[in-house]
Amino acid sequence: MAHLLSAEKVGLDYPTRTVFDSLTCGIDEGDRVGIVGRNGDGKSSLLGILAGIVRPTSGNVTHRGDIRVGYLPQDDQLSESGQTVGHTVVGERPEYEWASDAKIRTIVQELVGDIDFERNVADLSGGERRRIALASLLVEDWDVLALDEPTNHLDLEAISWLAGHLKTRWAPNKGGLLLVTHDRWFLDEVVTTTWEVHDRILEPFKGGYAAYVLAAVERDRAATVIETKKRNMRRKELAWLRRGAPARTSKPMFHIEQANALIADVPEFRDPISLAKLAMTRLGKKVVDLENVSFSYDWEVLSHVTWRIAPGERTGILGANGVGKSTLLDLITGKLHPTKGTLTRGKTVRFGVLDQEYSHLVPVYDDFVRIVLGRLKNTFLVEGKEMSPSQLLERLGFSKDQLSTRVGELSGGQKRRLQLLLVLCDEPNVLILDEPTNDVDTDMLTALEDLLDTWAGTLIVVSHDRYFVERVTDQQYAIIGTHLRHLPGGVEEYLRVAQATIAARQLTAAPTQAKSASTPTEQLTAAEERTLRKKLASLESRIAKVGKRRDELHELLAQTDPSDWVRLHDLGSQIDETQEEQATLEDEWLALAEALDLSR
Repeated sequence: MAHLLSAEKVGLDYPTRTVFDSLTCGIDEGDRVGIVGRNGDGKSSLLGILAGIVRPTSGNVTHRGDIRVGYLPQDDQLSESGQTVGHTVVGERPEYEWASDAKIRTIVQELVGDIDFERNVADLSGGERRRIALASLLVEDWDVLALDEPTNHLDLEAISWLAGHLKTRWAPNKGGLLLVTHDRWFLDEVVTTTWEVHDRILEPFKGGYAAYVLAAVERDRAATVIETKKRNMRRKELAWLRRGAPARTSKPMFHIEQANALIADVPEFRDPISLAKLAMTRLGKKVVDLENVSFSYDWEVLSHVTWRIAPGERTGILGANGVGKSTLLDLITGKLHPTKGTLTRGKTVRFGVLDQEYSHLVPVYDDFVRIVLGRLKNTFLVEGKEMSPSQLLERLGFSKDQLSTRVGELSGGQKRRLQLLLVLCDEPNVLILDEPTNDVDTDMLTALEDLLDTWAGTLIVVSHDRYFVERVTDQQYAIIGTHLRHLPGGVEEYLRVAQATIAARQLTAAPTQAKSASTPTEQLTAAEERTLRKKLASLESRIAKVGKRRDELHELLAQTDPSDWVRLHDLGSQIDETQEEQATLEDEWLALAEALDLSR
């Protein structure tokens, strides 16, 4: 494979510390590399060095003479832009030109389709500018893409689309990808090699995130200097990857027998019975009941939501950006009141909310971390053991030397750790996490998941981090349109429903200028309604046929000789396929039915 770029004996020094001493690495055609490590260990610096953006203190960085390297920085570089969205994304290309290019058209639709092309970029939110920066990069042709946290500010649908785009952007043995992200599902989906940056060095691992965790567990087992707690968290995560996400185990570099040997004595992640009993003791029988709740501004955000939140319930809330997830949380906590319906809370409920604005830290921004900790109670009970605030903070990956830093001078990830500590120290029995994975590294996420495994209360999580949601919650709901829907099939079901909803909207949408996501749904014309009803009738017919076929297969399965393993396996596979097809059709039917209902 042809060589693309390399760094040889690279060093990088800042006035207060050395990031790298003598680091050597390279990228060849076809490489898809994920870079992981603790915040502050040099992931973004390495990405910048290889992309030619950061100048190393020593050593050499070489690029093959004819390659083009596209770089997405983590910071916002469009806030002072005086350009329109359209000019930023597609430049001077006329619409007929870029719209006729399927690749560009899809990128625009998936990332910025809800943003007015005539608006000034500087007037938009940071999240919108982030999506614009990503779209403007992807519409161009590059030999190498260097992406720093590309999933920031993307919802689940956009993250899923981006993973598919990067996997198919180049031919298998062409192009190169360098990726820094804390999104572990995204890493495992996209990369084929993982680089861990730590202690001024780079350690490569063949495979995606699951293979990296397996290799890290093996390494930690051999290294006696690794503390027991960290080693056990790694093994626990490996057990989750092995059992909780079986699709990953099909990858060639994830050795199933090897993994099973390493996790043979790892206990269950959580003891749901014991946690439920403790939660009932702390909360009683009633937490929060929403009965036919609706909420509106100038338009309806949520309608007819009925949800009885139980003691010990662990729920993930999914949905696109701007759909009303934070509104739902504010209704639950009492910051907002329903427009219609009733909402009641248990008398013993104590909320703890980890929000996106670091609200717990604002009053103490000028204080040293150690002073803030000194105001808290002396000990807290964690897993049956007493821990001091500083010990609990250290468990979340906070180093002792950071205790003498002012709160306002902490990095985003350090602020998130301290914010979580202050929330937990209020001893809530209902914990609400609103995008808790922002600004944190994979080590912090593993530590947080380990801590939440012993959380004896009700947990509600809003996050676009698929791995985190699947790991810490037992059930998921989604806001589709203005309705809250339970998802027995989890994230996969949500993505199917979301795709079907988009298809329904495209079917009924007139070719008008894109509107804001907060604009209310317009009523359908009579012709559009007839089209939808025909589509619904067609889907009902197809669902009935697939259901009939499934029943026939079950009858054949019952009549098959139990010793005929080949026949049994074949019939089982066909049944699985028909059930999956039926679920997809039903999701599409529901999305179309909701489109009809919402238009009235």
